[in-house]
Parts: sequence; structure tokens; C-alpha cells
Amino acid sequence: MTQRGLTQTPAHLGGKTIIDQVLRNAEAGQFELGYTVLLPCIFNLYLHPEDYARLNGIFPHIRDDARRALQARIAQLNNPSSRGLVFRSRKIETKEYKIAGSDYVFEFFSDADGSVPLGDVEIHSELADTPRPGFHGVCTTLLEREPSVSTGHAPAPPPPSTTERIYAEIRYEDDSGPQIYFVTQDEISIGRGGDGRIVDLALYSDDEISREHLRIRRDAARNRFIIVDRSMNGTVVDGRKLVRDIEETLPPKATIALAEHIQMQFEQRS
Repeated sequence: MTQRGLTQTPAHLGGKTIIDQVLRNAEAGQFELGYTVLLPCIFNLYLHPEDYARLNGIFPHIRDDARRALQARIAQLNNPSSRGLVFRSRKIETKEYKIAGSDYVFEFFSDADGSVPLGDVEIHSELADTPRPGFHGVCTTLLEREPSVSTGHAPAPPPPSTTERIYAEIRYEDDSGPQIYFVTQDEISIGRGGDGRIVDLALYSDDEISREHLRIRRDAARNRFIIVDRSMNGTVVDGRKLVRDIEETLPPKATIALAEHIQMQFEQRS
């Protein structure tokens, strides 16, 4: 998705202008779910080399102020009486505004290819630290032009190791579309995550799914997997509801239903 910005070139690109553009990018990148609205939390900012050199010494301060500005905006968005003062939300509903990651990330890049004019800032954002199909932020510019920086300038996530053994695979569909997750470690946690709760398989869904909904553990000695429900709304395996916090053997092939909301197809690799 592409958004355009102002039409007048500022004499000098300043920190406040950059922060204003981060807020505008966050507004443009809202991603609406059933009960929540997610905003981008990963921002890659591309500057003309002269602007980059001039501002390089204060990037830490811009990061701090941009983080504070975004936190303040989300607090305002979650206060129904003040929503008219901030982002133009798509619908007037009592949905929770938040970010999918645990914190904001701001990375600054000097555009050596000549794509970004002097006085401009091009921002590429993502909703989460690992971009996923159907679940992206936006690209915005300060000036009236199409974003033109190659996304290859941004650091890409490392590819999966070709020597890593896959013990099982999990196929499912959440609000970001059909997905497949390869189990390459001995224990994984599954859920929405957020609020300091780190999960290995993050589901993009409403709060019917718990922040940590279940855990799956590999029992290498007996060549099997163990599942334990950690949720408020329950986990069902092949039609049988699990007892919370009680470990059960997971069949080599199984259908796992999370809160009757998301179905997962689990298959153990030999």
C-alpha cells in the first residue's frame, strides 16, 4: 500500500517532521481485526545522504521521541472521548488499538541510489518484526512522489537453515491467511502473544485466543509429542477437549481446535 504526503520540500528535514511522518505512516497502516486494530511497529526510514549525515548524531533521540509519540497516540485511540482528535479510524467502534510486537523498532538508512530527494523521508513499515502474507504495513513519503527505495535495502530476516531438522508441521489459517509452521525445536508455545508474552507461533486473531494458548513438547526418547492447554477458552484435539495444564500425548496426525476459533492440522515428521 502506498500513501503520499506533503507537496512542499522543507528547507531542512528535522526531527519533528520525521516523527510526524512516522505517525502518518502508522495511521495509514492500520490493520483491523475483529476486536482489535493493529498499528505498525517496525519502521525503516530512508533519507537523502546529506540529511542522513546531518541527523545521524540525534537518531537515538528521534527514536525515543517517536516511540513516545506512538505510545501517546495509541493511548488516545483507546480513549473513546479523544478519538476525534487523533487518527481517522475507519469505523467508530470500541476496538482496542495496539501493536503486534513487544516494542517499536526504528532503523535509519542513507539512500545511496538517489531515490530519496533532499528534504524527504521515505518510510517502509511492517506490523510485526517478521512480515507475513496479508499482514503488512505501508510505504509513505513526505513529498508528493511514489516510494521508490528498494526494500532490499532493509535488513531481511535470516532464511531458515537448510540443515535444521523439521520434526513436525502445523497448517492453519488465522486473520492473516493460510499459514504453515515447521516445528524445528523441542518445545513451542502457541498463542496471540503480546503484553510481554513471547510465543514461538504467533496467531493473528481476536482475544478468543489466549496470549499463550497451548504448548507442544517433543519427547525424543519416545518419538512422540506432548500437548498441554494453557488457555481460558479451551483446546480440543480430534474432538476431545483437553484439561487445562494437564499434559496429553498428541497423535502423529491431529486436528487441534483453539477456542473453536482456529483449527490447526498437526503432522509429525518421521
